[in-house]
Amino acid sequence: MVSQRINEPSPERAPERRTAANAISEDVILDAATRLMSTIGIRRTTMADVARTAGVSRATLYRRFPNVESLAAQVTTREFARIAAAAPVTDRGATRQAMIVTMTHLVREARRHPLLQRIIELDPEFLAPYLLQRTGRTSRSQLAAIEHQIVVGQRDGEIRAGSPRRIAATVLQMAWSFTLTGPVFTDPDDVDVLDDELADLLERYLRP
Repeated sequence: MVSQRINEPSPERAPERRTAANAISEDVILDAATRLMSTIGIRRTTMADVARTAGVSRATLYRRFPNVESLAAQVTTREFARIAAAAPVTDRGATRQAMIVTMTHLVREARRHPLLQRIIELDPEFLAPYLLQRTGRTSRSQLAAIEHQIVVGQRDGEIRAGSPRRIAATVLQMAWSFTLTGPVFTDPDDVDVLDDELADLLERYLRP
């Protein structure tokens, strides 16, 4: 019995099993952050909250993200990318109509997204720098995608002539306006009519 006890590992000396930081999927962390930020807002979300919800240590979380702001930026980038990936695909390729369908989808789904709704309600200052001072990664990605569609559309005679960059910037500004401020000027029960108005506006603007 004595020999058996000597060979048994002591509970106090048993090696602590830790999950390596690089073994944690980033999506696990972003999912946890998205749930929190969509519920309590960005300002009220702490790194400790995210670590606890994701089931990781704070040290692991800080190895990936230095602060809540960088985490929020990654969350919003991922959520908008998901909305874009779910855009309906038409059988007409990169035509003017396909572009309008995609843009109205992005605006509608972004407007309905719980995270954006919570940001507007509780943390509008999070958006201010990206609307008034600089473009963020999400906006730059969207701008590049729209510009590409415009170049193809112009080549095929579907979209009017002009600087693809300037046209893309104008289209994106329309989209953001309908997403963020459109509901302010519309009855809540009729907010989806904004999609039809945006489609009509884009058709008139882009048509050769």
